[in-house]
Amino acid sequence: MDDSSLIWDDGALVTIDQRGLPHEVRELRLGTVDAVIDAIRVLAIRGAPAIGIAGAFGVVIATAAHTVDGVVDEDRVQADADRIAAARPTAVNLAWAVQRVRTKLAEGADAVLAETLDMLAEDGRVNRAAATHAADLVQRLCPDRPLRVLTHCNTGRLATSAFGTAIGALRVLSERGAIENVLVDETRPLLQGARLTTWELAEAGIPHRLTIDSAAAWAMATGQVDCVLVGADRVTVNGDVANKIGTYALALAARHHGIPFIVVAPESTRDPNMATGRDIVVEERAAAEVIGFGGVATAPDGTEVFNPAFDVTPGDLVTAVVTELGVVHSAAGDSASTPGDPRPGKVIADIARGLYQRGWMPGTAGNISVRTGETAVITGSGLSKGELTEHDMVTVLVADSTPTAGSRKPSAETTIHTAAYRTTSAQAVVHIHPPFATALATRVGASDAVTTLRITDYELIKGLGGTEPAVIDIPVFPNWADVPRIGADIERYLAEHPAAPPILFITGHGITAWGDNISQARDRAECLEALCELVSRTGRLNAFGARDETLEIGLI
Repeated sequence: MDDSSLIWDDGALVTIDQRGLPHEVRELRLGTVDAVIDAIRVLAIRGAPAIGIAGAFGVVIATAAHTVDGVVDEDRVQADADRIAAARPTAVNLAWAVQRVRTKLAEGADAVLAETLDMLAEDGRVNRAAATHAADLVQRLCPDRPLRVLTHCNTGRLATSAFGTAIGALRVLSERGAIENVLVDETRPLLQGARLTTWELAEAGIPHRLTIDSAAAWAMATGQVDCVLVGADRVTVNGDVANKIGTYALALAARHHGIPFIVVAPESTRDPNMATGRDIVVEERAAAEVIGFGGVATAPDGTEVFNPAFDVTPGDLVTAVVTELGVVHSAAGDSASTPGDPRPGKVIADIARGLYQRGWMPGTAGNISVRTGETAVITGSGLSKGELTEHDMVTVLVADSTPTAGSRKPSAETTIHTAAYRTTSAQAVVHIHPPFATALATRVGASDAVTTLRITDYELIKGLGGTEPAVIDIPVFPNWADVPRIGADIERYLAEHPAAPPILFITGHGITAWGDNISQARDRAECLEALCELVSRTGRLNAFGARDETLEIGLI
């Protein structure tokens, strides 16, 4: 096997049989729907993201089996998909993934396979983004020291398809030289921590110690734990977290000892249709898992057993839930947030709705982003800004604008945002189409070159972030049909003019403003629109000369 725990090979899903680890690394080749369902139920494949993707491949297998002469028998595939989705009830990823590929059935077997392969590729990017956000948060909460981190169950590439979530964060921290030691709960009754997590940490060269589950609280009490990192199988709207049994007890102990308790999971683990953890169906497993191990009985015959596979941790015990979008839930408020805003997607959606109501982001026009380290969260393309939710965001790399997370396409103007991030200290960017500023930009801009508009003698200039209180030179960029060309123009200009104000016009295409946070970026955009309205009502244009001249507006 390569770094991915799931491989599609000639009509079959190939994976590691996790039951054999750590003593035996053996492959499973799953070519039927029943084989996929059985592998999920017996925990040969386990981990919320992994069983989701495996379930999607199960639908691929079902579609191929029920396609004759290019025609899919959708009823039979849907019946198989229902069986797959019901294989394990607690992790939301399984039903989510099955539903996602179901939407492609009408397009045929090739479309179902293509969607599943996209999901597989996306999972690795999503996990790395979430892990990086979590590592950033851990280092802010526990700065300036090598870290002793406690983790529970298994959240690495075995539980996902690649890299891992909580273990992914440990990998990132280890790459930064920030790990002293990882304390691994054995995770009774099936010992996923002992069998799987220690195997993955050893493989990655991360120092670790194994402990019994019941020693975790004492390790915290005796100062051996700086932070707890766990994964999740489902996160409800209010931030309650379903995860491997024993997680709730860890959260209680961490709260008592003042230790950050951080959940790392993909957005697909969040369930927008489940309000609280009270509604989660917690799977109970066979008594045999508890009364014996390795074929040896550990309890008298006839002993009754309570064997829940999961528990539900209340959201108010969770320091933060971190996904590929950053911190999406925080019991501690801003103290546990990513740089800038604690829930960038939610804050972006809230501000976008306000700007939409003012008529400055009409229809699907305009976009907003927040920087989150090496990535930025930006509004998805083609969406009404009056109806945005935090789930309508896309995470992109600042370095090259490539999407790393989110099922939607990023905004067409993404390169404008990343140009500002690469050349300035901006932490948030707002691009809107308010009427007075857009009209003025159209009036003074050129079609094929950057011009400069100088505005003088207005009090509002002070709110634009420039260096002079009574005069400001604002660049006006041509509106190329090739939007990345606009971004390239902006990046070149800002690199050549480091003292340029944090605002700009695009001819006939609105304004862009940025700042240290999303509120400051919005405020600057508001000031510029108000200033443009004043100019339109009270000012004068001193020049409409050659396009390389500075056009100046002042009071009459």
